[in-house]
Amino acid sequence: MELLERMKAGISGNIARMAAAGAEYSDARFFADDRSETLVLYDGNLEGNDTTFQTGTGVRVLWGGAWGFSASSDPEMLDACFDQALANARTAARLVSVPLRMGRVSAVRGSYRSPVATDPFGVPLDEKLAFLVDIDARLGEDWIARRMVSAGFTKRHVLFLNSDGSEITKHTANVFANMVIMALDVEGRMQRRSMTLFTTGRGTRGWEMLRDPGLFGGHADRIKSELSALLGADSLEFGKRSVILLPGQGHLQVHETIGHPLELDRILGYELSFAGGSFVTLDSIGTLRYGSEKLSVSSFGGIENSPGTFGYDDDGTPEKDYLLIDRGLLVNVLSSRAMVNEANDRAGRRILDGSGGAARATAFYRAPIDRMTNVNILPGTDGTLEDIIASTRDGIVLDNPTSWSIGSNREHFHFGCEIAWEVKDGRRTRILRNPTYQGHTLEFYNSLSAVGDESTWVVCQVDNCGKGEPNQVMQLGHGVPVVRFDGVVTGERS
Repeated sequence: MELLERMKAGISGNIARMAAAGAEYSDARFFADDRSETLVLYDGNLEGNDTTFQTGTGVRVLWGGAWGFSASSDPEMLDACFDQALANARTAARLVSVPLRMGRVSAVRGSYRSPVATDPFGVPLDEKLAFLVDIDARLGEDWIARRMVSAGFTKRHVLFLNSDGSEITKHTANVFANMVIMALDVEGRMQRRSMTLFTTGRGTRGWEMLRDPGLFGGHADRIKSELSALLGADSLEFGKRSVILLPGQGHLQVHETIGHPLELDRILGYELSFAGGSFVTLDSIGTLRYGSEKLSVSSFGGIENSPGTFGYDDDGTPEKDYLLIDRGLLVNVLSSRAMVNEANDRAGRRILDGSGGAARATAFYRAPIDRMTNVNILPGTDGTLEDIIASTRDGIVLDNPTSWSIGSNREHFHFGCEIAWEVKDGRRTRILRNPTYQGHTLEFYNSLSAVGDESTWVVCQVDNCGKGEPNQVMQLGHGVPVVRFDGVVTGERS
């Protein structure tokens, strides 16, 4: 606590010093505690037992319309860190063609704490390993060639202050887990089934999530049974048909073809040399028909239990609950303060009312960039999975990705999935191997013909979204229901 108070006083003094030196804006994030733990069992052997702990401060200074950034893990280097950030900004300002602005906002004072019942870092290692070993034992069979069970835990305590007068503390925590089994099929090709820990969006996100068999461990026998059936199944034949995406596949579809294209820094071209751009333009906001009227997509969505829920972003903006797509019409994007001001300047009119609270950095030594938070397809009115199957004449039900290929601007995509169930005249008929589908993003979402109700909606956790240079790996969530698209190109030509 003594260090935290000392850092708070030091950061406040330096922010005032930067203002006196002509800085237009400055902020600092002091990571008092940033830790993670990863456990991996591979074929029953403990292959990974990694823990990390780091603490440090990241500083941004905006001067002459350019950012300067600096970071240090040494509290005694705080003054030097601010000086270096200012020097970097002054150097960068010589090259600026479009000056950045953070704009004026009211000071924010608040705190956020993830809802956690049992802190995973307080659970003995033996208990964690016993949990994973039990699942591994249930997955083990002579015919299964490979099996992997993993769990990961993160916890952060961050103090944020900026020159607006904002002061925010955040205690965030997350739990991730995954199980994968693989076996050779009748043609000698490797097939797989997997299960990733998910949430209902409510409740807590501590060790207790793993103890709930409905969210993770209780699915071990199911995926083993499905993999067994998959090994001798027919392969999916090429053709156009309906595809029904379960959340295990639907969340990645949303992530790659809605989430990333709607990140404002991509739209403005800042990621072109790194993670790619977007087919969305500033003129698209408020005019682009992104999908059918059944498609409504939100950011945040009031989700308590998701790694995409963190209270306040790294600009100090409180997380918001707002629509990105309203009944098929694109109405907003994922944004940070500086990007919103630049977008309005470039458009020559006010196309965005304010930051979407999406500025995030993966560590104290990385600068914030526009990142996904919770990007969710809202539940619809087309009933349960079985209701949607019953209204499908010719289609397939798809679950979990095995591969994905996305165009640089996210216009086109191709996904391979672990498993498909054929649907004929409203009934599931058989399991199919090697399912794939492809499409054009806008055509695909405009073919959306059914959206499942609340009972089909779950929050899928993403622990490895990469973006930026140097690369930043971020965690987030996608709430998705069962969804059906018509006339989709599926399978591969022989």
